Amino acid sequence: MRHTTKGALPSAAVALTLLCALQPAVAQKSTVDGIAEYREMLQDGNPAELFEMKGEELWKQKRGPKNASMERCDLGKGPGVVKGAFVELPRYFADTNKVQDLESRLLTCMETLQGLDAKKIATTPFGKDEQKNIEGLVAWISAESKGMKFNLSQHHPKEKEMYEVGKRMFYMRGGPHDFACATCHGADDKRIRLQDLPNLTKNPGAAAGFGAWPAYRVSSGELWSMQRRLNDCFRQQRFPYPGFASDATIALGVYMGVNGKGGEATAPTIKR
Repeated sequence: MRHTTKGALPSAAVALTLLCALQPAVAQKSTVDGIAEYREMLQDGNPAELFEMKGEELWKQKRGPKNASMERCDLGKGPGVVKGAFVELPRYFADTNKVQDLESRLLTCMETLQGLDAKKIATTPFGKDEQKNIEGLVAWISAESKGMKFNLSQHHPKEKEMYEVGKRMFYMRGGPHDFACATCHGADDKRIRLQDLPNLTKNPGAAAGFGAWPAYRVSSGELWSMQRRLNDCFRQQRFPYPGFASDATIALGVYMGVNGKGGEATAPTIKR
């Protein structure tokens, strides 16, 4: 007759107990791996490439009341220089005396070079008319810096000021749910449903989060710029929508971009 020590479980029961304890961790790992594989498959034939092609055409096309192209637009590296500009934005521009991100800088060039109405474009709904053209330009310009490292300047006093404003906004709690950006993106290993939430206060999360936009959203069938992504974050916090190319959105971009220094730009990517 087999005897067991009082209080001890038979080996089979011990194994079953351990398996049950490990199952959530195994399932979680499998879920994360599955999502990563899904995203990798989606990257092959990313529809953002169509927006890139349109953006390159728009850059060279003569348009607007002045019948001019965007080829003299200075994105920070000199008139017409595109490669490497995306990974240094937002930055200070002397001609506007402002810190500008890619979208706000494109508005400046569209107005000064082509004679288009920047204020009208800024109030146009996303995905419509000239806003759709901006999305194409953003897709192409970001793609020209894909694989390069983020290196946002913090030399000018206004750049430093915008970083501090962005930091305060990131941690500011409010709205009916008392949310802040930091609620979802202020710590490691956070998730919502099946979505990993990058920690935007440091690398690698800051570069992975900031450097992946613009991105093609499968769920909406549209390309979203960083401005549009931030707009949706404000919606989820139940805050009023910020103005397009507002100082609030640019400050948040500075905060994330500076935190992501040295990280690799992967935009335009593809998202669920």
